[in-house]
Amino acid sequence: MDHQVLTTVLFLSVVALTVAITVRASRSTSGTSDFYAGGRSFTGFQNGLAIGGDYMSAASFLGITGIIALAGYDGFLYSIGFLVAWLVALLLVAEMLRNSGRYTMADQLAFRMKQKPVRMAAATSTVVVSIFYLLAQMVGAGTLVALLLGVDSQTVKNLVILGVGMLMIFYVTVGGMKGTTWVQIVKAVLLMTGSALIVVLVLAKFDFNLSELLGAAASNSGKGEAFLEPGLKYGADLTSKLDFLSLGIALVLGTAGLPHILIRFYTVPTARDARKSVLWAIGIIGTFYLFTLVLGFGAAALLNTGDLDASGNLAAPKLAEEVGGGAGSTGGAILLALIAAVAFATILAVVAGLTLTSSASVAHDVYNNVYRKGEATEQEEIKVTRIAAGVIGLIAILLAIPAQSLNIAFLVALAFAVAASANLPTIVLNMFWRRFNTRGALWSIYGGLISAVGLVFFSPVMSGAETSLITGADFAWFPLSNPGIVSIPLGFLLGIIGSLTTREPAAEDRYTELEVRALTGAGAEQATSH
Repeated sequence: MDHQVLTTVLFLSVVALTVAITVRASRSTSGTSDFYAGGRSFTGFQNGLAIGGDYMSAASFLGITGIIALAGYDGFLYSIGFLVAWLVALLLVAEMLRNSGRYTMADQLAFRMKQKPVRMAAATSTVVVSIFYLLAQMVGAGTLVALLLGVDSQTVKNLVILGVGMLMIFYVTVGGMKGTTWVQIVKAVLLMTGSALIVVLVLAKFDFNLSELLGAAASNSGKGEAFLEPGLKYGADLTSKLDFLSLGIALVLGTAGLPHILIRFYTVPTARDARKSVLWAIGIIGTFYLFTLVLGFGAAALLNTGDLDASGNLAAPKLAEEVGGGAGSTGGAILLALIAAVAFATILAVVAGLTLTSSASVAHDVYNNVYRKGEATEQEEIKVTRIAAGVIGLIAILLAIPAQSLNIAFLVALAFAVAASANLPTIVLNMFWRRFNTRGALWSIYGGLISAVGLVFFSPVMSGAETSLITGADFAWFPLSNPGIVSIPLGFLLGIIGSLTTREPAAEDRYTELEVRALTGAGAEQATSH
């Protein structure tokens, strides 16, 4: 019971810290620039930490560690995908998007296209991607707190999901981007410190010999050498190989279309600071994904993986308890509490960023630029953002409760697939192709979005398999769990066909101006509508 109290106190301390940060940040938040972009006041180092905090989600920490513990080499491929994806986002999209936008992804698209349809499409895609991503974080929160409290009650997990939803609405409505950014910075420091501590303790068990660690993991997994070789999860047949290829494409290309990552580049004052934040983010994120290698194989070596739930989401906190001295020990209780608190801070930081992004898109793109035709005051826009945050939070809560049986790394992969299918083709074609126009953008966004979500609906994720969301039914005519291999090329193709079947001189005429702005940052803070 003493251990339970210790665990709970540490856990609540992290929550209290994030709430205090948010309240303090709210005192210096006034207009839309503060609320959406933190007043563009963060340094490159601060934004690099915040990007890391936003990107290293509960899916990375809990989901990837779990998948590696259960599937070995094939699970580690998730880590590789997430890391390589980050480089694509930074080198291809981030700085140019930051220079040519203002608050949201739609600002960059609407600069040379028709306002109303493009902003509606971009806002729709932003909200859908954000909700998929939110589901992953909230499912992780329910599992985590149930472990902390030592109960396996579904009611408790549902109440935790409700509590996380309320907290994320609080962060966004009270703190805006400043509060959210500081929560992400604190979370990044906590996550890197906590992960490094567990990695050192795991390696110490094997005299810092990685080869010994991998050998013990293979032996303890019950799968032998196959645990360290490709094919355990994705190599059984042609379908599973295609599924993995589809997953890899979605992970590598998806980050460059994730709205909550892209808007982080609007929080720094100059393009130079954006580049600095990129360098810091690469170092932080790269180190973290190397940590997941040790955490995942450490869990496979030191834990009885048969005791983990089917999703593997509890591997990281249970590993922390084991290297701290085992269940029932004071050291084990402290490390379990520390890692669970860090994971919960991770969830809170990411859900705050996601909710802010989607609610800002609803207020800035739909309410102000479509409904009010750019005439809304800053106070009106912020008020609508807060209302939208409440609605989006409620939707995420209602969807997260039935999604608790799914591995959270998979749920994030699904968000990546939608982002890569709907957002990335539109952003890339808009920045690099003069002929691209409004019809092309609409076909690309809606086509990619509908195909990605539709294929998942008719896949084994929803029905036809033991792990499906809907049991006892089978309408899965699409064999792959990851739709990216079909939906991503379709998003690009529809954008090209849509543009070639109509001419829009205004869009072509403004391409040069957009190109100059994207490359130089000239006029980045000015309104982008016309």
